[in-house]
Amino acid sequence: MKIEMKGIHKAFGSNKVLEGVDFDLKQGEIHALMGENGAGKSTLMNILTSIHKKDAGTITVDGEEKEFLNAKDAEDNGITFIHQELNIWPNLTILENLFLDKEIKNKFGFIDRKAMEKIAREKCNEVGIDLPLKRVAGSCSVGQQQMTEIIRALMTDAKVLIMDEPTAALTERETEKLFEVMKKLRESNTAIVYISHRMEEVFAMCDRITVMRDGISVSTRPISETNYDTVVKEMVGRELGSYYPDRTTVPEGTFLEVRGLTHKPFFEDVSFELKKGEILGVAGLMGAGRTEIMRSIFGIDKKDSGKIFMEDRELHIDKPGDAIKDGLGIITEDRKDEGVILDFSIHDNISLPSIDSFAPKTFIRAKEEKDFTMMMAERLRVKMASINNPVSSLSGGNQQKVVIAKWVGVGPKVMIMDEPTRGIDVGAKREIYELMNELTERGVSIIMVSSDLPEVLGMSDRIMVIHEGRVSGIINKKDATQELVMRYATGGK
Repeated sequence: MKIEMKGIHKAFGSNKVLEGVDFDLKQGEIHALMGENGAGKSTLMNILTSIHKKDAGTITVDGEEKEFLNAKDAEDNGITFIHQELNIWPNLTILENLFLDKEIKNKFGFIDRKAMEKIAREKCNEVGIDLPLKRVAGSCSVGQQQMTEIIRALMTDAKVLIMDEPTAALTERETEKLFEVMKKLRESNTAIVYISHRMEEVFAMCDRITVMRDGISVSTRPISETNYDTVVKEMVGRELGSYYPDRTTVPEGTFLEVRGLTHKPFFEDVSFELKKGEILGVAGLMGAGRTEIMRSIFGIDKKDSGKIFMEDRELHIDKPGDAIKDGLGIITEDRKDEGVILDFSIHDNISLPSIDSFAPKTFIRAKEEKDFTMMMAERLRVKMASINNPVSSLSGGNQQKVVIAKWVGVGPKVMIMDEPTRGIDVGAKREIYELMNELTERGVSIIMVSSDLPEVLGMSDRIMVIHEGRVSGIINKKDATQELVMRYATGGK
């Protein structure tokens, strides 16, 4: 299947998102689509699959002008879109999610679960992933939910597969398996649109690359005819400089101490110290218990035992409100369900944790609140038409900036950041790293959970590695290598 999109325009109210974008896709190629958050990448693919209707321009499929009725019509015609925001029914099992609206029935009209499980197992084996098919999806990790989306898409007879940040929640092993599947699909003449902010993946896997900036297509060329610096400059319109800013803060003294924290079966006897002004990176394979440890520290999940101290004072955190009062903030792994309230405005999302400071008595001081939210949005460079628009109107990366803005605005003493740059473009990542440096210069201590090993190595003062719910090692920055972190993460010494 060959696709050509010419002169595509799209506006949401007065916000012009696409202004004459050109994009073409050849049969059997992996085509990277790159750009900053809000550049219009996802919107362009939403128009291709008729989730949104274009305002102007033409779309041709195999030489014939085409416009699908809706996303299901696009899928029925061989175009499947795996979205960045997971489309999972949390109250259904993984198996039920895989076969939603496509259930297999026996001759008596009953759902044939054995047949469905057999097909699902075969497809999982192709990718090399062992999904818990009978487990309720809402109790699974974000990575397992992401793999469910990918497996579901692979179970359709797709001629074109659109992948929006497909590896953001995957482990290194899962990513390698996914790449193997992508290569097989390419060999079978399936075309793939690959939307990603991970430059190393794009250069390793893709045949061509289209760069977008501010709603226009800047360039399209073979991947062999460009390089990292050129792509970055085309994306952000400027030279970026060093990818990770230098760490200038020297951490001093123990500020937070966790002793014997346990919540079986997720983790057991976790102990560590966090220094004042330190960035403590937390690494480990998916399912190791990193996120669960952070949720217990913040009081989202109950701990079985263990103690938490701040400057030698024991903290009694039974719920998130206690953690906030004690000076903790958290950026959760699951942005859509836990980080923002999608139907609320950008303004309300940013001000929510700080609302008490604008209402010392009865009434909210609206002007102070508005000035505060505007300052935070501008500081994080949130791309928006209006601060009164719902958060759902923003791109995934800009939603993440809103999450960060609301917690930075609280003025925490300790900031827990769980996958803070997932789905964030290269320019915005640099801005967040610089913000982390600014926070630590002011004495804020940061715990950063990340599946991106270069990020952990580039930004951490020390690295705590988790293996099967236990601390397997803590590594100083000067001794840290990717190989050493992976050795601890897999249970080695």
